[in-house]
Amino acid sequence: MELDWLKDFLALAELRNFSRAADARNVTQPAFSRRIRALEDWIGAPLFVRGAQGAVPTPAGLYFQPLASDLLRNLNRIRRDTRAVDERETLSLSIAATHALSFTFFPGWIRKHMRFEAFGALNLVSDSMEACEEIMLGGEAHFLLCHAHREAPTRFDAERFPSVHVGDDMLVPLCAPDGEGHPTWPLPGTPERPTRRLAYSHASGLGRILAAHPTGTSEIFHVETGFTSHLAATLMTMAREGHGVAWLPQTLANEDMARRRLVRAGPEQFDIPLEIRLFRSLECRNRAADELWNSIGGA
Repeated sequence: MELDWLKDFLALAELRNFSRAADARNVTQPAFSRRIRALEDWIGAPLFVRGAQGAVPTPAGLYFQPLASDLLRNLNRIRRDTRAVDERETLSLSIAATHALSFTFFPGWIRKHMRFEAFGALNLVSDSMEACEEIMLGGEAHFLLCHAHREAPTRFDAERFPSVHVGDDMLVPLCAPDGEGHPTWPLPGTPERPTRRLAYSHASGLGRILAAHPTGTSEIFHVETGFTSHLAATLMTMAREGHGVAWLPQTLANEDMARRRLVRAGPEQFDIPLEIRLFRSLECRNRAADELWNSIGGA
């Protein structure tokens, strides 16, 4: 039995759809289906009922789901604790951060709170929100720095992953200006000329926030998706080149806005205020993590 089979099973039990679960696990659907079948063969019982509505856990699957979750959590804890025996005397610190914050907000913020000369090593892992959540849930990082919004909850249990508000940001709809400095893709669009949206993929935390917010879901604005990426920097480049409008964090787009390479596509009613939050794993800790948490007023 392979650990990936357990991760596949839990993804399918949560999403109830082979295609979405395969995407979440970053494998092809045929390969994903083979691994689910291999797990069922190993257990000796069907775990899902396949049908037009997706995949529904069988009674055996419902029984196995909490056991698989506990097994993965315990294995990660064993690995983490064993590694900690080797690292106990060092002050290494691992921080996961979403792409947009890793090269805008993070450098200045970490300088205010850490004395680098007191550390053995500081490891920054930059990835999508979805990948960062997996890193934290797997006990592979002490902290996660990400955008947050009350309408788009994370996958974290507050008792295991407390968080603190460390900054503010704003999602602003931006596009390239025309020859007169007006937006080339104004908001709202019209039925005759819908505004082309440069959208975030499901792996993006900013995409998750937009999908949960009325601004990102309302059909009255006459917006259609023309391009998708999980990277805000990619969407910013596409917007700058005139391909559509992208909701971009101000921390990322400030320079382009100041130089008028990007302009507002619509009034401030389309803006979405964001928090920047630092999540901490209480199951992955050392003295360096305690020092950082205390320096920012974490409880």
